[in-house]
Amino acid sequence: MKLEILLEQEEDGTYSVHCPALKGCHSQGKTREEALKNIKEAIQLYLEVANEKTRKILEQQPKSMVVEMAV
Repeated sequence: MKLEILLEQEEDGTYSVHCPALKGCHSQGKTREEALKNIKEAIQLYLEVANEKTRKILEQQPKSMVVEMAV
């Protein structure tokens, strides 16, 4: 999966970064590399939580089936 992220250098020299496709998925870092590493981790955690929430909802639906798909 490929997602676009927005990386911005702040006035103090640090970096903020977010993923517009994942509402509320933000991070930061002292360096560009640290910010990119941190947003990658944030995206992974965001998707894990979203998948778990979806799985719990679908498991309560008697006619629903949980199927994994790589994209």
